[in-house]
Amino acid sequence: MNHLDYFRDMISVKKAGGHTGIYSICSSNKFVIAAAMSVAKRNCHPVLIESTCNQVNQFGGYSNMRPVDFRNMVRSIAETEWFSNEMVILGGDHLGPNPWKTESSESAMEKSYDLVREYVKAGYKKIHIDASMLLGDDLPNGRGAPDPRMIAFRTAHICKTAEKEFLEYRLENPGESPPIYVIGTEVPVPGGINSENIELSPAITKVSDFKETVELCREYFRKFELEEAWERVVAVVVQPGVEFSNEDVFEYVRDERNAALKEEMRYHNLVFETHSTDYQHRKSLRELVEDGSGFLKVGPALTFAFREAVMALHLIEKDLCDLRRIGEDSRISEVLEKTMMDNDMYWKDYYSGNEYEKRYFLKYGLSDRCRYYWNFSQVKNSLDVLLRNFNDCDIPLPLISQYMPIQYQRIRNGKLNPSCDELIRDYICRIMEDYEYAISKDEFECEI
Repeated sequence: MNHLDYFRDMISVKKAGGHTGIYSICSSNKFVIAAAMSVAKRNCHPVLIESTCNQVNQFGGYSNMRPVDFRNMVRSIAETEWFSNEMVILGGDHLGPNPWKTESSESAMEKSYDLVREYVKAGYKKIHIDASMLLGDDLPNGRGAPDPRMIAFRTAHICKTAEKEFLEYRLENPGESPPIYVIGTEVPVPGGINSENIELSPAITKVSDFKETVELCREYFRKFELEEAWERVVAVVVQPGVEFSNEDVFEYVRDERNAALKEEMRYHNLVFETHSTDYQHRKSLRELVEDGSGFLKVGPALTFAFREAVMALHLIEKDLCDLRRIGEDSRISEVLEKTMMDNDMYWKDYYSGNEYEKRYFLKYGLSDRCRYYWNFSQVKNSLDVLLRNFNDCDIPLPLISQYMPIQYQRIRNGKLNPSCDELIRDYICRIMEDYEYAISKDEFECEI
């Protein structure tokens, strides 16, 4: 599959008034990626999987993976799932200086160039360039942000680096099509919001800001002799008013501000990219696509569903221990919580309150900071025990009914096998069904 033709066709359909789009899986969770491939295979479309600058970079990121490592992991999962790697599109999210924003601008930008080189060299085809943050020696403008011209200059410079690297990459990979680009950013920064700083509702992107982003980036792309690359800029990140905190979801609401953005988009051969669409109602997701979004980003909602499935299985596991049907309790709930309490670097800036409130958010916060801990050795070992326990015994239907009632109904209707892996996958896939509804040409309703 030629990814460039795919995205150009998608934009052409949208510009002609058709209904189409793609959702992006922003996760390194192997269960989530495998579930995404199973849904894509069933519905005969490619799967877009993205990693962020903090998650995967030249220093390993918090996932301890460089871009080539992430690519190889995804390819390995595709092989296991019998899913064609030709149908996998890899994307890099927020590629820019964000991981090094406290350093000097010279140091941070040099690392940004190395970052995008590694992504392009690893075969990533969708590059979101984000140079919107203040760096260590930057002087803010009146709005407390970098000067828009500086952002556009840095965006073009990162793109220039990516284009040069692609020419080297194509020498060893003849026939490969060049990457597409996404520009702009949204609130909050990559990684999620701080619960203390969230507004009553997210600020919707102003038409004037959208136009400024497009016009300045086009100007600097021209100055950097990137006219051909500009033709491969397919989307601009905007904030249409969707967000979530630890306990609340800000649903998409059509109003005159979003209508104005949609109207302005008619004059550009671009679509919107919408981040933080997690937990949106399926109707809202479809309206986002109708109103100009070609890309819908989702991540924490999928790992939140994964955690829900694992914790439900742990409750079943405890009952089976009491029945003496299995001998060892994985203690996955307790191990995960203790690991998070002992290693607070991934949640301390996001959860506030007393100890009880923090423990509550550790388990149930919609921002799902749990997603950073599944690869910790003690958590991984505990999860392996849980999965092994269920491989060694059948899961009684009454316990599935008690703790996983939706999956119970699907088992009874002959649509799901009562295995541990399939139960976990179904939890995740049911979130993706909302996104399938959002991008589908024809409206449909999923049956249980």
